[in-house]
Amino acid sequence: MKLLLTTLFVLFSLTIFSQSNGFSGDYNRTFSTAGDDLIQYKLNLLQDGTFVFHSYSKIKNGFPSEVNKYGKGKWTEKDNVITFATNKQEDFDEKYTVDFNASKARFVTKNPRDKSDRIINTKLTFVESEIPWIQRLDLFKI
Repeated sequence: MKLLLTTLFVLFSLTIFSQSNGFSGDYNRTFSTAGDDLIQYKLNLLQDGTFVFHSYSKIKNGFPSEVNKYGKGKWTEKDNVITFATNKQEDFDEKYTVDFNASKARFVTKNPRDKSDRIINTKLTFVESEIPWIQRLDLFKI
């Protein structure tokens, strides 16, 4: 009986740990020009299913020249697609104003069966969003 319980416990533990694909973490993308213009995106997917997003832009001839945008909410994963949700009562205030509802991003990584020397950086690619400047944006995992 002890052997059976121990075996079931080990199998259960292995199953739990094998399903962790490592979606959570920090994702980042920076665009810069020789004229000191800078656009930076940062996304942090937390293990508890929440996320925090920060967009910073510093455009030399822009008005205003520096802009910070923030967003937060919850995320879920199904078939390597991250779906974002923002609750307007809980996740919005003076600082957090970016609405991620209806936003989806595909998790892209090198397939473990791919034994080639190709380098494929782990990233999130936004495939759907009502935020026009985030569509088709790639954020790379740090």
